[in-house]
Amino acid sequence: MSEALSSDIADFTRRHFTFGGKTKPVLCLGDAGPAVIVIHEVFGFTPPLARFCRWIAAAGMRVYAPILIGKPDASNREHVGALDILRLCVSREFTLFRTGRSSPVVDWLKPLARQAHDECGGPGVGVIGMCLTGGFALSMAVDPVVLAPVLSQPSMPVGKPAALDISAADLAIVKQRACSEGLMLRGYRFQGDTIARHEKFETLDREFGTAFAGTELPDSTGNPDGMVSEGKPPHSVFTRDLIDAAGQPTRQAADEIIAYFQAILIA
Repeated sequence: MSEALSSDIADFTRRHFTFGGKTKPVLCLGDAGPAVIVIHEVFGFTPPLARFCRWIAAAGMRVYAPILIGKPDASNREHVGALDILRLCVSREFTLFRTGRSSPVVDWLKPLARQAHDECGGPGVGVIGMCLTGGFALSMAVDPVVLAPVLSQPSMPVGKPAALDISAADLAIVKQRACSEGLMLRGYRFQGDTIARHEKFETLDREFGTAFAGTELPDSTGNPDGMVSEGKPPHSVFTRDLIDAAGQPTRQAADEIIAYFQAILIA
């Protein structure tokens, strides 16, 4: 199932956005259509993530992929070392262990979503977070401009499988939006994933009821050249552990997400 993916991202445009006195690079792709914010995993921006962004852009939307960790290109390896973990632990932008709190970097991502909406138009924007950033889509949904939040293998806070990395106040706002505006959330994980646990989906089910649609894929549908090759359960639904072939459940999940974005964002 191995696939050669190029680190060349010449089709992307690198821009720099400043909010709250902090400037970060953002990789953009797509000539027209509503905006979708694609937030990378703990690895940073990688060739499989670039592939996923291209699928979204090809479906008529404009991708904004902020670079929060790693190099602002697709040369990042799908590997996390001890030094990487240490940097995350001491970072003031990420809340790794505490419950009931949204990561501070979300305060930078929300104005990015608003600017993307101003630039692209349409009814609102879509957001997908993955792994470390999976819960960011939930926290960003406090902003009315976010209409299509997707939580892919949400993993934080570390060591607390059922907890959500969002403040109680923000959670209440998102729940109210689900009740009054019909906001719908989607989530994806592999059934045997020991990083993004089933308990988190149980919490989301309890908090949002039918407003949350959680999909849990069998481990057997993951790419054997992905996490499984390292003796670990599959984890990265839309990147490393996706099998890009017709009829494969992971590719079908990607197509489902793209259709979800299209249905809500393309009038």
